[in-house]
Amino acid sequence: MKTILITGGAGFVGSNLTKRLLNDGHKVICIDNLSTGRKENLKSVWNYPYFYFIEHDIINEIPVFNLPNKINEIYNLASPASPPKYQKDPLFTLNTSVIGIKNVLGLAIRHNAKILHASTSEIYGDPIVHPQTESYWGNVNTIGPRSCYDEGKRVAETYCYLYGLEYGIDYKLIRIFNTYGPNMDPEDGRVISNFINQALNNKNITIYGDGLQTRSFQYIDDLIDGMIKVMETDSDFHGPINLGNPNEFTISELSNIIYELIPETKSKIEYKEFPTDDPTKRKPDISLAKEKLEWEPHVELKEGLIKTINYFKSI
Repeated sequence: MKTILITGGAGFVGSNLTKRLLNDGHKVICIDNLSTGRKENLKSVWNYPYFYFIEHDIINEIPVFNLPNKINEIYNLASPASPPKYQKDPLFTLNTSVIGIKNVLGLAIRHNAKILHASTSEIYGDPIVHPQTESYWGNVNTIGPRSCYDEGKRVAETYCYLYGLEYGIDYKLIRIFNTYGPNMDPEDGRVISNFINQALNNKNITIYGDGLQTRSFQYIDDLIDGMIKVMETDSDFHGPINLGNPNEFTISELSNIIYELIPETKSKIEYKEFPTDDPTKRKPDISLAKEKLEWEPHVELKEGLIKTINYFKSI
């Protein structure tokens, strides 16, 4: 049994990872300030004997006395992740990435713990290389509305790299592409949660721009499998490594699939102005994940959407 700390453990990805690790027989400590995470995401594990919850903001140093055991592994997932959430308080978003990672890395040093940092496909910006490989440095606006998130995540990667050089920390960097599934916040603001929520409530489905921009959608279970495989890699592997589904869809194609899966909806399509710095293409190259982890996604979009729609109906 390992003792595993998850920052942002009450969020969408964190809560799914928490449940998986507990079911795998590990002790899990969840830290979350509940700014975007939700306690209801953890209701199915709240009474597990080896689950601990600490309400804390990683922008503030994590007190040693709050932690019940020596920590073996840390998953750093703390950060608002959707544009409406991270743009609501951009300085908070930036500080969570930049100051937060320093505090989490300090904790990793104290416990000699392996750490996996969840970075993002957004570090590629609006890419001029397609699909995006880990060697691509990105096309990011440093002073735009998305820069608090994009640049914060890029700096956090640098911190992990430098702490690895300076202190010998065993760190892993993953770049997560669009992910969906149960425990998503209906008010998350990203395209899948928006479309499902709008369709179920007979509100107009909003498409920004012409709908020809593309995304690649990964079901949460595939992501969790990939994350655990990355954590289990040898100490000489640090990444970064892309975790995403390489099947590419236009936003218009996604809206048609949602209509197909929620045929009772009375929603209509409503087109709105394209947001500033919103990427026009997004598709991961997962060659490294296939080679290093023997990992690739298995859940097809329609299969995952049905599960996600059923979750949204249940809440």
